[in-house]
Amino acid sequence: KLGPITDAFSCTSRLISQGINSGDVKKLQDAGIYTCNGLMMHTKKSLTGIKGLSEAKVDKICEAAEKLLSQGFMTGSDLLIKRKSVVRITTGSQTLDELLGGGIETLCITEAFGEFRSGKTQLAHTLCVSTQLPLHMHGGNGKVAYIDTEGTFRPERIVPIAERFGMDANAVLDNIIYARAYTYEHQYNLLLGLAAKMAEEPFRLLIVDSVIALFRVDFSGRGELAERQQKLAQMLSRLTKIAEEFNVAVYITNQVIADPGGGMFITDPKKPAGGHVLAHAATIRLMLRKGKGEQRVCKIFDAPNLPEGEHVFQITTGGLMDVKD
Repeated sequence: KLGPITDAFSCTSRLISQGINSGDVKKLQDAGIYTCNGLMMHTKKSLTGIKGLSEAKVDKICEAAEKLLSQGFMTGSDLLIKRKSVVRITTGSQTLDELLGGGIETLCITEAFGEFRSGKTQLAHTLCVSTQLPLHMHGGNGKVAYIDTEGTFRPERIVPIAERFGMDANAVLDNIIYARAYTYEHQYNLLLGLAAKMAEEPFRLLIVDSVIALFRVDFSGRGELAERQQKLAQMLSRLTKIAEEFNVAVYITNQVIADPGGGMFITDPKKPAGGHVLAHAATIRLMLRKGKGEQRVCKIFDAPNLPEGEHVFQITTGGLMDVKD
């Protein structure tokens, strides 16, 4: 059985105990707001946009949520305790986990970028399984949601990875929910609908593979760049909220683009797509590239609390593993 949702991620239905009418709580839930934490992430202006909620009601709801959460400032020591609720999920490779300070973290977005076949989707498949391991085996003891924009998810790939970790492949597949997105709007709407599922069941990982692809398809040319970046920012803000609201790890893959401004001294001038908007949203950015044979190299491109470094891992039928000498 997968773990319960902790108190900090408490349900909006608890607002009823604070004198909020259950019909209004239902309106919040219909708008995709299932936890008090999630409620605090909305401005009052956006809440009054919900059909049937007047300004007076919104004020009352926010007041009740604040009581339940006693939000606002906290001390550094309190924050340290909150950081203890961070779960680190193994990548399958011990050396890679060490590089990441223990694995892929909940409460933040980890982005992997690199060229085709650099191992981004292979890492996603491995995480689909390792997230379901119990905590003492460096898992997340939770379910996985997978949004696929390029049709690269392969359920049959999950089977040998599950077997490698000694798990029942059918049970593992049952704990993965999957959606294929065809437009950036569809991708965003899937994220909205996901909140309902996460409020009810213990998810620990959300994968979006790839986060940028549909934006590059649906917005073309320089003329639409500003609008594209704005829509991309909304999507990433949604992902950040999901990570913090439900204590899940968000793993996104990104593509690389040629960087003609990289100068003549860079032998292979490529940079991650998505510009500053994506750079600021991802907490941890990993750069993946091909090594020899099945080996891949992961370099920490940007992370607030990890030293820069790189490690080699290899891709096997059982998922990501340490390189065997």
